[in-house]
Amino acid sequence: MADATAERGPARLLRLVEQVTGPLPVPWREAFEHVPRDAFLPDVIWLRRADGLPDHEPCDRATDRDGWENVAWSDVPAVIQVCDGRVPESSEPAWASSSVSQPSIVAETLLMLDVEDRHRVLEIGTGAGWFAGLLAHRLGGENVVTMEVDRELAAAARGRLDALGLRPLVVAGDGAEGWAEGAPYDRLVGTCAVARVPRAWLEQVSPGGLIVTPWTTSWAAYGNLVLTPRQDGGATGRFAHGGAFMSLRGHRSRVYDVTDVVGSGDVPDTSSTTLSPWDVAGGDRHAEAVMGLALPGLWTHWNDDPDVDGVRSRLWVGDDALTSWATVDYDGRRLDTFRLRQHGPRRLWDEVAAAWSWWNSVGRPAFDTFGLDIDPDGSQTVRCGAPDGPSWPVPSAD
Repeated sequence: MADATAERGPARLLRLVEQVTGPLPVPWREAFEHVPRDAFLPDVIWLRRADGLPDHEPCDRATDRDGWENVAWSDVPAVIQVCDGRVPESSEPAWASSSVSQPSIVAETLLMLDVEDRHRVLEIGTGAGWFAGLLAHRLGGENVVTMEVDRELAAAARGRLDALGLRPLVVAGDGAEGWAEGAPYDRLVGTCAVARVPRAWLEQVSPGGLIVTPWTTSWAAYGNLVLTPRQDGGATGRFAHGGAFMSLRGHRSRVYDVTDVVGSGDVPDTSSTTLSPWDVAGGDRHAEAVMGLALPGLWTHWNDDPDVDGVRSRLWVGDDALTSWATVDYDGRRLDTFRLRQHGPRRLWDEVAAAWSWWNSVGRPAFDTFGLDIDPDGSQTVRCGAPDGPSWPVPSAD
């Protein structure tokens, strides 16, 4: 029997996807079989560095065909653009700005979308065009509109789709504004994460339809939102487990460095804490996602090599308004007590500790027990459990 790792093509990819999702409905199986993923990858893709640094290295099909094809036919994302299409500066990491999503997550998203024949769908975030191609195969190109903010990516995706005879409408524009000319839609799907639901999306999807989009908070990018617009202009939705996606460009973090919030003259209050920084920001994506919902507007940053005597690792916490910050320091020895510093009008670590204590006291409810309510006036609120459960406002876009 041939080595399975040597097999390449749609059959291999479909098998890997169904190991995660279970058997796909026939229309989606046919889409995965007839819309080849490799046809949507550029000749140069970008791979994460093996040393784990937040950087990417190019993989050229011409010089590393095996490496390129292994990514194309594996259940992994494929980065197709870095630094918004710029050539990275010499000291700048090549950060991912567009990718072809992990195939099993694509399949799970398509299932959440729950499309039916003749449904009209608006996709936000065309990227390379593969997701739009799958939709167009299932529904017909005349029923699919896909939007991409980067004009060069949009043009390349349009060319790939046309070459396969798949002709959704590809629009170059800001996905936050949607595409009113094609409305109303039965479904809207985001392939980029949002920190709040754009008003235009609610206006362009028919009441009773579905919006499925990745979600992000300042604390963590994780999971999906499945939202149903109502007749009154509001909407009701729930969160669902899922992967991490790049943010809609207008929803990216506005904080790029801790020096944005820390002033040279800041004199913090110093104390200690028994709450481990790894509990709330240690890589448990479910816990971090819940903290992001319960702590709107707070972000974290790890410094694993601070130039501070006696500090082995430091977690920073700040607020998007740049008014307050906190640090939790690990000295390399004690894991039961950590040095705490806080500065500004808000005691941010106290807020973190209160949210962590609440979550544990109610049995650590899963991410998918949380929901989102949007009022007709546009205000958005995250809630836990029943409508009368605890809730937190979604920060405004201002």
